[in-house]
Amino acid sequence: MTGLRWGILATGGIAGAFASDLRTAGLGLVAVGSRSQESADAFAARFDIPHAHASYEALVADPDVDIVYVSTPHPMHHVNARLALENGKHVLAEKAFTLNRAEAEDLQALAAERGLLVMEAMWTRYLPHMVRIRELIADGALGEIRAVSADHTQLLPSDPAHRLNALELGGGALLDLGIYPISFIWDILGAPTTIHAVGRLVETGADSEVATVMTHEGGAVSTSLSSSRAAGPNVASIIGTAARIDIDAVWYSPTTFRLVLPDGTVQESYTSEVDGRGMQFQALAAERLVRDGILEGDILPIAESVAIMGTLDEIRAQIGVRYPREEV
Repeated sequence: MTGLRWGILATGGIAGAFASDLRTAGLGLVAVGSRSQESADAFAARFDIPHAHASYEALVADPDVDIVYVSTPHPMHHVNARLALENGKHVLAEKAFTLNRAEAEDLQALAAERGLLVMEAMWTRYLPHMVRIRELIADGALGEIRAVSADHTQLLPSDPAHRLNALELGGGALLDLGIYPISFIWDILGAPTTIHAVGRLVETGADSEVATVMTHEGGAVSTSLSSSRAAGPNVASIIGTAARIDIDAVWYSPTTFRLVLPDGTVQESYTSEVDGRGMQFQALAAERLVRDGILEGDILPIAESVAIMGTLDEIRAQIGVRYPREEV
């Protein structure tokens, strides 16, 4: 481990979950920044953080901070991550990584120019059960993978003013929920060769449901479903010629899965044993990369995060979602 000193930018719910898991893993959490001193102080007291800053600018200027976790809403990821990079800090930015591909490319270029790590906080990829799934695939346990399916469906607030439904805040099911199955499909099958998407929009113009059917190199197909207005099974499957993997609910968090042969025989069962929510594994990966002097991650390279944003851009174009800042 590098012993990196973490700073957390913003103090919302996901920031609290991340801070808790950093503490669980014994990692160095030294600073928090908020838009108000009161909020920063309360968060610092909750997690025993020595430095509480009343602005994001003060956080990224803190000489005791090596890496910044950006946990603001989607439209702020780009400007907040850029601020940290400009101040010489490595960055772990919440998913979806940015609002669109152009913003992601800018962060990728700036990080490369400054010799810093910038990484998308797609925490699911780093969980132990996902690591084991990739091992099984690499070992050929599934044979030829023919199809992948996953859903992320939740009953979330319908208030038009809520950030999930506000276009100016990057609202919609796709960037909040759909990023999980889309990134998962990329992880297993790689880039899509064709994308077909349909969606349902709410009164604000944000998407409440999005379904995709994509094809991939070699002919494999994938399907995804995301919804912010209804709770579904939240499971995933990887189907191969020699076996399939069924990942139980909630598939994108620490859970169980089974390797099932075509005759129904369960060849392997896996049960996750994880302390906390499991967000510490992405932090440990970031520390390993910095320690080894690697600025392009292996489990989720920044180039792949940029390309995934391109996939989300295409899906949004097909369902008719455009964010206000993209209109200019």
